[in-house]
Amino acid sequence: MASKTAKLTIVTISILFLVLLSACSSEKQSTEKTQTEKAANTIRIGYQKFGTLNFLKAQGTLEKELKSLGVKVEWTEFPGGPQLLEALNVGSLDFGHTGEAPPIFAQAAGAPLVYFANEPENPKGEALVVPKDSPIKSIKDLKGKKIALNKGSNVHYLLVKALEKNGLKYEDVETAFLPPSDARAAFEKGVVDAWVIWDPFLAEAERKIGARILFDGTDLVKNREFFLATVSFANENQEVLEVLYEEIAKAEQWVEGNKKEAAEFLAPQIGMEKETLDVVLSRRSYGIQNITEREILDQQLIANKFFELKLIPKKIDTSEAKIQSKE
Repeated sequence: MASKTAKLTIVTISILFLVLLSACSSEKQSTEKTQTEKAANTIRIGYQKFGTLNFLKAQGTLEKELKSLGVKVEWTEFPGGPQLLEALNVGSLDFGHTGEAPPIFAQAAGAPLVYFANEPENPKGEALVVPKDSPIKSIKDLKGKKIALNKGSNVHYLLVKALEKNGLKYEDVETAFLPPSDARAAFEKGVVDAWVIWDPFLAEAERKIGARILFDGTDLVKNREFFLATVSFANENQEVLEVLYEEIAKAEQWVEGNKKEAAEFLAPQIGMEKETLDVVLSRRSYGIQNITEREILDQQLIANKFFELKLIPKKIDTSEAKIQSKE
């Protein structure tokens, strides 16, 4: 009898175990399904302190247009392009915007990204600044000086090109890799001798602390802004990206035709004074464009230079990150 009871107990436990195992499996499948559905019905966009995406976010028009497709929008702010693309690399974002250099570093690190679109050249939108009373008067005076910059950002390439054009090597200066807020603090305290930075931080440094521009990107770099997506999102969500392109184009047109109003509108959104944004918008270029071979080739030149300087670990082919044209 005891043996029979023991057998029944074992059978009962086995059945309960299988039921629990089945329940856990169903719950896991349900969770994975929910996560998949969320991913398919949400576009996660990364943005920075300033750019067309800021206007798009503030206006709320993208959410309205994507609602008919059943797609929601999640926004996340980043201090710079390298940080944004790091999030894209680990799967936390689907779409974002950066300057020219961050995609080079990201592609070299194996990030699954594609160039979706770009804005026109904007060489005056970034510069190297020194304190207003600094003895530094020329680029050659930078030899042996400490320069703050955000590693892997557009200004990284600007510094490289400026030094090269004036007969200096990259190793002739000391670089301090700092995000914009930390770099400004170091600049104001005199911890660094110069700072390579982009708008709107550049315009704010000019207005607020009297930073003097030693040189900007004119005749040195293109300083394009790129819109990028993950390979998987671009391949699976062409309709969403088409809507996004159209809304970015509309936002660009509105800002270009209403600069004063646009500055007033965005100032409280990003915590900057209208007067600072007036400066930024007055020297900015406008108009989203499709990626062409020209942009890809320009990106290849940057990649080649960074590899030569051992700033990236391997050679890359930027054409591999060109978005595939629709048939």
